[in-house]
Amino acid sequence: MAFIHLDVRCLYAILICTAFGSTLSSNTEIKVNPPEDFEIVDPGYLGYLYLQWQPPLFLDNCEEHTVEYELKYRNIDSENWRTIITKNLLYKDGFDLNKGVEAKIHTVLQGQCTNGSEVQSSWSEASYWTSPQGNLETKIQDMNCIYYNWQYLLCSWKLGMDVSFDTNYYLFYWYEGLDHALQCSDYIEDNGKNIGCRFSYLEEPDYKDFYICVNGSSKSQLIRPSYFIFQLQNIVKPLPPDYLNIVVKKSEDINLEWNIPEGPIPATCFIYEIKFTEDNTTWMATTFENQMYVTRTSNDSQELCFLVRSKMNVYCTDDGIWSEWSEIECWRGVRQEEILSFLIPFAFILFLILVITCLLVSKQKTLQKMILQKKQEVFPRQETIC
Repeated sequence: MAFIHLDVRCLYAILICTAFGSTLSSNTEIKVNPPEDFEIVDPGYLGYLYLQWQPPLFLDNCEEHTVEYELKYRNIDSENWRTIITKNLLYKDGFDLNKGVEAKIHTVLQGQCTNGSEVQSSWSEASYWTSPQGNLETKIQDMNCIYYNWQYLLCSWKLGMDVSFDTNYYLFYWYEGLDHALQCSDYIEDNGKNIGCRFSYLEEPDYKDFYICVNGSSKSQLIRPSYFIFQLQNIVKPLPPDYLNIVVKKSEDINLEWNIPEGPIPATCFIYEIKFTEDNTTWMATTFENQMYVTRTSNDSQELCFLVRSKMNVYCTDDGIWSEWSEIECWRGVRQEEILSFLIPFAFILFLILVITCLLVSKQKTLQKMILQKKQEVFPRQETIC
């Protein structure tokens, strides 16, 4: 009997192992290929690239499955990959074309055909480089772009270090909404060389990647192009506040006020930095309002001054550029020495006026007395004649 029970147990074990083995073998038989024709395409948008592919060729005919693609990409010197899960066959994003681009993609299959598990293909890889030309020293230097008061963009640069006399540079730009890259129409020149560009009007460029390429030309050498990506709201430099005012309500409470800078920037987008000076003590503060209440450290302080600058806050931009400082506004208390210096001359002048008035009155009385005496002498003579 013991042998019979043992045989039954072995039979059960064999059946279970066979069942799991068949399941595992069925799972391992499900395979999926990587996407076909994976490539990185440059449409000429100065760094805005297309990553595109075609569906894989499947080894099974099951239609009850979900096909997705896991896409990873980066600039080659970057430590981090960006990862996207998508069902589409095209993905677009911006890249720094000063560096190479690499990407990889694989197919992710899941559904009833895979018994609820996830099946992944091998990776398919692609890379992209702009054609390198010219030495690095021929690139422009110190590129600087500022979006003044959210109204007009100004970019400037310095010439490359190792360039021939006939070298000149040209700026091209693109952002989503334009059909193709455009060249600067208003260059800033210095001795016949382009050193900047004015963008007098841009149609809805905010909160979009703004791509710039500055390349050059020379008859004697190749010039290395430079690529840049900006978000214009992050380089806005507003106007400084104006019409500063100081209101001393009590002996210690002071209200500082100023006007919101003029222009298209909403009032809710500003943050202000205030430099406040009380006598010889200076401190800084920030506020989202266009006023601030402060308390004097001492009733004996005789001078209060402040000035303000503005910047777009984190609710409207990732970063920003501080405006110039406003003109300074001061309040000066009245000192005892100043009061005395005012009262003493005033009292002296008042005293002189009183003395002169008294002299004039005395002289007038004397004159009147002399006139009366003459009249008295004249009238008796007239009576005698009659």
